[in-house]
Amino acid sequence: MMSDKKVTLPSKYNPNEVEAGRYQFWLEGKFFEAPNDPKKEPYSIVIPPPNVTGRLHLGHAWDTTMQDTIIRMKRMQGYDVLWLPGMDHAGIATQAKVEGELKKMGTNRYELGREKFLEKSWEWKEEYASFIRSQWEKLGLSVDYSRERFTLDEGLSDAVKEVFVKLYEKGLIYRGEYIINWDPQTKTALSDIEVIHEEVEGKFYHFKYPIKDSDEFIEIATTRPETMLGDTAVAVHPDDERYQHLIGKTVILPLVGREIEIVADDYVDMELGSGAVKITPAHDPNDFEIGNRHNLERVLVMNEDGTMNENAGKYEGMDRFECREQIVKDLEEIGALLKIEERVHQVGHSERSGAVVEPYLSTQWFVKMKPLADAAVALQESDDKVNFFPERFERTYLHWMENIRDWVISRQLWWGHRIPAWYHKETGEIYVGREAPRDHENWEQDEDVLDTWFSSALWPFSTMGWPDTEAADFKRYFPTKALVTGYDIIFFWVARMIFQSKEFTGEKPFEDVLIHGLIRDAEGRKMSKSLGNGVDPMDVIDKYGADSLRYFLLTGSTPGQDLRFHWEKVESTWNFANKIWNASRFVLMNLEDFNYDDIDLSGDLSVADKWILTRLNETIDQVTKNTDKYEFGEAGRQLYNFIWDEFCDWYIEMAKLPLYSDDAAKKKTTQSVLAYVLDQTMRLLHPFMPFITEEIWQQLPHAGESITIASWPQVKQELHDELAVKEMSRLMAIIKSVRNIRAEVDTPMSKKINMLIEAENEQIVSELERNRAYVERFCNTEKLEIAAKLQVPDKAMTAVVTGAEIFLPLEGLIDIDKELERLEKELEKWTQEVDRVKKKLSNEGFVSKAPEALVESERQKERDYLEKQAKVKARLEELKG
Repeated sequence: MMSDKKVTLPSKYNPNEVEAGRYQFWLEGKFFEAPNDPKKEPYSIVIPPPNVTGRLHLGHAWDTTMQDTIIRMKRMQGYDVLWLPGMDHAGIATQAKVEGELKKMGTNRYELGREKFLEKSWEWKEEYASFIRSQWEKLGLSVDYSRERFTLDEGLSDAVKEVFVKLYEKGLIYRGEYIINWDPQTKTALSDIEVIHEEVEGKFYHFKYPIKDSDEFIEIATTRPETMLGDTAVAVHPDDERYQHLIGKTVILPLVGREIEIVADDYVDMELGSGAVKITPAHDPNDFEIGNRHNLERVLVMNEDGTMNENAGKYEGMDRFECREQIVKDLEEIGALLKIEERVHQVGHSERSGAVVEPYLSTQWFVKMKPLADAAVALQESDDKVNFFPERFERTYLHWMENIRDWVISRQLWWGHRIPAWYHKETGEIYVGREAPRDHENWEQDEDVLDTWFSSALWPFSTMGWPDTEAADFKRYFPTKALVTGYDIIFFWVARMIFQSKEFTGEKPFEDVLIHGLIRDAEGRKMSKSLGNGVDPMDVIDKYGADSLRYFLLTGSTPGQDLRFHWEKVESTWNFANKIWNASRFVLMNLEDFNYDDIDLSGDLSVADKWILTRLNETIDQVTKNTDKYEFGEAGRQLYNFIWDEFCDWYIEMAKLPLYSDDAAKKKTTQSVLAYVLDQTMRLLHPFMPFITEEIWQQLPHAGESITIASWPQVKQELHDELAVKEMSRLMAIIKSVRNIRAEVDTPMSKKINMLIEAENEQIVSELERNRAYVERFCNTEKLEIAAKLQVPDKAMTAVVTGAEIFLPLEGLIDIDKELERLEKELEKWTQEVDRVKKKLSNEGFVSKAPEALVESERQKERDYLEKQAKVKARLEELKG
């Protein structure tokens, strides 16, 4: 393609203008759609589906930006890329949001009924799915919308039913009465990992349980006195000599009057407390197991909403915490309260509602985890294991899988996948199937839905068309290549995807798992509504642009670590984008009518040309390798250094010499190098900063519709020149040294100076003579002498670089008399400071009585002042000769 465009880049970089309309251009070009091209190697990622409970936060932005970076690079590398988007119905969270809206309207789900409530939930979903898509657009995510999925859509529902039925048929799903985590606020069961344990200040209550027909009593301690109403035994260790004579006897349960047996069980810790524990099988998981061993009755004393039920006697109807206070008061009145200890202990809270979780006896559906977990652990011992990045998270994953408990999968909700189980109205028989029984009028479907993570666990293959194993996408794009997610959901999601995929497809769901941390505020605190320290990614984009936010997120931390958000750092990435913009504008303005076919790198290349092309090769190699290893921060650092320091600050400045000369051949060669390097650099940078790179690339002489489908840069060995790198390094060192000397003696760059370079040998002399024009231009010399042996001036500023020594005669560089006068004053100042601090440190009273930190501070000052005094003295001696 020939370029007949004039430069249209505005003089100022405005990210909002650059990014406006660009996403629509990409969508209209269908650049994000997976081509399903058999000639290309497939590469797929499924997006961790965001919940349709609200707008995306910074964590989502970070997570998806990493995925987009990988996807854009792989697309440019020629892979048949699929990045499949979608969203999660998020059962508990979404239902809570919808119920909240209904409450504002003065109604609730029970008044609406299941069907109407679900209609409202779908309306919510559509509204927030639209918000999420608009945010994906602002971030520039190159997802394939033609394949977008939702965890409650028809195809995924088929997959969920298939998995439930097959696991049930294998005996891996069962229904039973167990102690589960119960959220009294949302009135639903929770899995272990939906419970957040927090340290709270509580109390440890000690009570007397009197022995029947005796003056003796057993001391019992508990943090939850309200559950004593459901006690059905007291347990002691069988080897505890204190209680041997009481085993088999009974105690009278205070306030209730019920006789309960004293049982012996190895679970009891003789060293803890009194060595005796109350057993409440319906309200404690450990008590539940002890109750099973001793055939104890299970007395449930609480309702689903956390109030006390009819088994609580006179406390019926009270809130559980209100009941706790009343029971303690009543026990104190009857003399059964021994003492109350203040204690900080761990209390489980619902991840969703924040309510204190209640261990609660309930009939639920469970997945028997051990066989599934064993297969997933065995996978990690094979050559086909899932690769964790960073590797340490594999240990976290395995520890959980090796210590896993059965998974409670039923939830007392309406929004979700309804459990495919029916109960016969007369016989109570259970039927589990993909469809309702034929005589469905005699059957009632289970009211509950499945845990959200049950459907999310199938995401990598259910979204590809499974259970139809002949589905085109499933056959081509599964297993996926990478999963990017936070360490906080390794158990929730990563583990479950692995064991479900292994069970139902026989394969791992993805080759790699990239684990990142959490985004925290500048002080390292978790972002939360209560602290008011949250940052909306859309606000950041409005202020600095998506490219600046993306680059900050990608380069702000190392893999697996948390990321601290700093507005100043986002601003600095905007400065980087602005630098790219200004440099690109300069290049484009100097290409004039330069065309794609005019790019010719075979001409007479200068050392600067050879150096920048070699450094480009090295940058391509490093950026590619580091991005492939998910080391985005290191890849970004390589790009930043190359673009800002080498291309902008050095090469472009050096390119001005031939560009502004009368040598047409050199000018064309320089234009070729500028066009080529800028083109390749924009391609390298594109996955990190897609908007600005597309805008600039569209202005360049290139062949292609969009940078999104342009080929990824390749290392070209024919353009590699190590000698040029050494030569350029020496040249840059000379220029930097001269600039440093000028700064040291306060001589502006605008003032011409005399300069001598004594080279180590004639080869270096020849090299420096070739590059004389650069030295003269960037050191601003009046006279430049280069030789292997020089008559060195008596008074000169000097610097040593590899293979050469630089001399700048003082005469003409500075006014020696004025400089001597200035240095004498400075020496006097530092001598006074040295005397003052020495006097202070020689004072025994100060040294012995002052804080150690203050004394050390004075000693540091002494070292600093002596160093400065010595430097000034040396400089004076040098000038005086």
